[in-house]
Amino acid sequence: MVEVTVTPQSSLADRPVQIRVRGLSPSQLVTLRAWLKDEQGECFQSRVFFRADGAGEVDPALHAALGGSYSGVWPMGLFWFLQPDTLFRRLVKRDVAGSPFRVRLEVFDGLCLGADPREQPLASCEAERWYVSPGMQRVPIREGRVRGALFLPP
Repeated sequence: MVEVTVTPQSSLADRPVQIRVRGLSPSQLVTLRAWLKDEQGECFQSRVFFRADGAGEVDPALHAALGGSYSGVWPMGLFWFLQPDTLFRRLVKRDVAGSPFRVRLEVFDGLCLGADPREQPLASCEAERWYVSPGMQRVPIREGRVRGALFLPP
C-alpha cells in the first residue's frame, strides 16, 4: 500500500517539513504533486518526477527530482515552486492569523503531466502551513501615512 506523509502535518510556513512516500516498487517512476487553493479560489501547484529507491521510497530531501517544476535535491521544493494555474497571479496570504494554507500532496504512478480528473492518486495527504503561531497578538498600526501590523508573541 502506497503512503505519502508530511511531518509535521501542521507547521509554520517558514519551517521545513519532511515529505516521504513509502510502499512503491523499487525503481518505480512516480509524480509528486502539491497544490492549494488561495483565499480567492485560485489554484497553485507544483509537480515533480521521482524514481523510487531500492526500498520503494521517495524522500525529496535525499533523492533528486528528475524534472517537472524543478530538478535536483530540494527538500522543500514542492512548496517553494508552487505556480499559479492562471498567469500573473501571486500566492499571497491575507488572513494570516485566522487560517492556514492547506497544501494537498498526491502521488501518481508514472509521469502525470496534466490535471486529468480521471487520474486517481496512489496516495494523498494534507499539510497545514500557518503564518502566525498560536497565541500571537496582531495589533494594527495607523500612524500618519504608515499602515501595517505589529505581531506580538504571547
